[in-house]
Amino acid sequence: MNNDESKPLPRKLTFLQTVASVMASFFGVQSRANRERDFTQGDPLAFIAVGIGATVLFVLTMFGIVKLVLHFATH
Repeated sequence: MNNDESKPLPRKLTFLQTVASVMASFFGVQSRANRERDFTQGDPLAFIAVGIGATVLFVLTMFGIVKLVLHFATH
């Protein structure tokens, strides 16, 4: 028996685990264990897609808040 057969295959991250990792990285609070898990089990394209989506959502939210504040400040 060689070493490759004795090691279990790493599971892929779920969508929620990927989102949680991206959110943790936005705030800079990712644990070492989760970061290592992300690099061994994560799909880079999934992280890129979730990261871009989260960034767009953040920018649109900030834009909406600024528009709302400016609306109420001028009345």
